[in-house]
Amino acid sequence: MNTYLLFKSLHLIAVISWMAGLLYLPRIFVYHAETSNNKDKYDTFLTMERRLLLYIMNPSMILSWIFGLLLLHSVGLSTLKESWLIIKIVLVLALTFYHFFLFSCHKSFSENENIHSSKFFRFINEVPTILLIFIIFIVVFKPI
Repeated sequence: MNTYLLFKSLHLIAVISWMAGLLYLPRIFVYHAETSNNKDKYDTFLTMERRLLLYIMNPSMILSWIFGLLLLHSVGLSTLKESWLIIKIVLVLALTFYHFFLFSCHKSFSENENIHSSKFFRFINEVPTILLIFIIFIVVFKPI
């Protein structure tokens, strides 16, 4: 079996799962920020966020990194000299920092200390989409 294609397939599956979470969690935050006066709904959103983070987003982020690094290893570390790959890694690091920012937002909700509005969460919900578009075009076209 071709390990490169295996790692590539598993990497894509993990990235798709991770992106689904990165797109969905801020949307939950939008509704969560609007329910500060309803304890039952507030607690329901906390549970949804926690499960999404712990059971889908964290594992898929870790697997995305693992299979991405295995892909890099299988094609050779010399590819790190290519500008497109460096840019992709920087953008994936940005997605990773965004992931941890969302985790801190969840922590703020769980401690009942959220300071962000639903409008803020609507705005930041676009961040992973923009990063994903750039990553895909860079990987497919390798422009630099």
